[in-house]
Amino acid sequence: MAQPSQATDGMDSVPALLQRNATRFGDKPAYREKEYGIWQCWTWAETEKEIESLALGLINLGVNEGDFIAIIGRNRPHFYWSMVAAQSVGAIPVPLYQDSAAEEMAYVMDHCGARFAIVEDQEQVDKLIEVQEGLHQLEHMIYIDPRGLRKYDHHKLHAFDHIQQQGRAAHAEFIADLKARREKLTYDSICVMLYTSGTTGKPKGVVLSNRNIIEASKSSSEFDHLTRDEEVLAYLPMAWVGDFIFSIGQAYWCGFCVNCPESAETMQTDLREIGPTYYFAPPRVFESQLTNVMIRMEDAGRFKKWLFDIFMAHARKVGPAILDGRPVGGWDRFKYALGKIFVYGPLKDTLGLGRVRVGYTAGEAIGPEIFDFYRSLGINLKQLYGQTEASVFITLQPDGEVRSDTVGVPAPGVEIRISDTGEVFYRSPGTFEYYYKNPESTADTKDAEGWVATGDAGFFDKENGHLRIIDRAKDVGKMADGRLFAPKYVENKLKFYPNILEAVVFGNGRDACTAFVNIDLTAVGNWAERNNIGYASYQELAGHPRVLDTIQAHVEEVNRSLVSDPMLSHCQVHRFLVLHKELDADDGEMTRTRKVRRRIVEGKYDDLLTALYDGSKEIFTKTEVTYEDGRKGYISATLQIRDAAVVPVKAAKVAAE
Repeated sequence: MAQPSQATDGMDSVPALLQRNATRFGDKPAYREKEYGIWQCWTWAETEKEIESLALGLINLGVNEGDFIAIIGRNRPHFYWSMVAAQSVGAIPVPLYQDSAAEEMAYVMDHCGARFAIVEDQEQVDKLIEVQEGLHQLEHMIYIDPRGLRKYDHHKLHAFDHIQQQGRAAHAEFIADLKARREKLTYDSICVMLYTSGTTGKPKGVVLSNRNIIEASKSSSEFDHLTRDEEVLAYLPMAWVGDFIFSIGQAYWCGFCVNCPESAETMQTDLREIGPTYYFAPPRVFESQLTNVMIRMEDAGRFKKWLFDIFMAHARKVGPAILDGRPVGGWDRFKYALGKIFVYGPLKDTLGLGRVRVGYTAGEAIGPEIFDFYRSLGINLKQLYGQTEASVFITLQPDGEVRSDTVGVPAPGVEIRISDTGEVFYRSPGTFEYYYKNPESTADTKDAEGWVATGDAGFFDKENGHLRIIDRAKDVGKMADGRLFAPKYVENKLKFYPNILEAVVFGNGRDACTAFVNIDLTAVGNWAERNNIGYASYQELAGHPRVLDTIQAHVEEVNRSLVSDPMLSHCQVHRFLVLHKELDADDGEMTRTRKVRRRIVEGKYDDLLTALYDGSKEIFTKTEVTYEDGRKGYISATLQIRDAAVVPVKAAKVAAE
């Protein structure tokens, strides 16, 4: 069994890393935030002072060691300061998804027993007030944005800057206490508690120690040669482990600058202005960016589109090889260099990825076509495989060994084994401590030797030793004839097309595969506008005959591409329908990290699934939906069911077991 790593040079907590950074390179930028169109900047020395005054204010407010503090809001320096200030006083930060409904927040806060909450604005304050009767332990809320809160009862509601002012005023009184609490922190102290997305049930509180976060951050930073000169854009949910590692773990270990956009609406503009050197995005972001590119090219002039098509075809042929340093002919290199001047360079700058030295995607599998598109532009995009319980990193892709169908080799310090059933297990210094108040799930997930069950099915590629993930173990099944059923692989191929936002493939225990499809309203709406097709709603556009024809063409193209994969050629989609509504987290159909809750979708739309398999050509359905203000309603529609052409393949051998 791997021996636990020990801290070196006294760097045994995130607050200790903060003290080091403020001392060693205090005048270097630590945070930037765009506010009212202007970038504000804080150095590491200034950041240390901001966090210290907040920590003193928290002590003054009555925060005790071991308390849980909920953090709710978008990516802002104040919230990162809040998490480190909480750690500094011996408390445990618990970031929540800011778009969660009040009831979802109530579950997490009640489960961890949070006495304090630091929130962004009136919207989040109102959510907690709505459910406060069930949160008997909640004593104080701290808000950052005061707009709309002037007439609220402020006995237990406090302005963020007021708490800092109180901390500064009480400096002499509490500084010794703060230093004592900070010095108590060890590698084994709890650093953060992050809740799982709850794909299959209630979210679980994953307890991560300083050892988990710092060791994972250190080894991954060394793997990709990250330095304090990196620039990152913090825009992903703060409740997600990836943001915590990139924006706190690695940022504090390396000392690089974290940039916070002004809003979700300005994110793309802010991304271009910052030009990050180290970038992470889940597949959905890359899919969305590609969709926008394709929409713009459809609107472009004939010559511009011809130029784009010519050079992108060449980029797909030689771009990844040039990026990996493999041999490429002189003429091909010259043509690629021309493409860099006319197409690839301007396109990367438009996407905000012109300076990216290391880029990663994870969270779920990315379609190989999408992955290869970005690498063909010369963007060093790689895949990593990880989970909250691992402090992110299980595998990483070394430079020069990047492939779209694998997720790389074990990350530094990580051991991996494949069980007899094909499930992936790992253990590492980043392995979580336990699930909070859930010893049964802890024991089911992590054994006495530290091996963690990922819930994913996979195998090591015999050619290069890289890990290949097939699908979630619970989603991998068998067709009626015993052949492998792995829906995610097919779904990602479908989502490569800009017109398809989401797809859910069915086939476990069946004779054939079928699919639900969500259209991408932006892409399809743009097409409708260009073709003078009027529509009043998503539902109307999704049911338009020409839209259905387009989706059918995409499905059939995916079917043709599947023939070349002997393992999954039988997973071609025989029938499909386009759903009358987008799958939505508010309706329980997706998690807050935009992962499909497959079992819930299957149960909720059982009538539609039945129709896909009983030969129906259309079906009337009525579905409950949740509006933005929380009200419930119903939408009904008659959906057309299409048959898709499939390519005959020779029956694969059925596994003996």
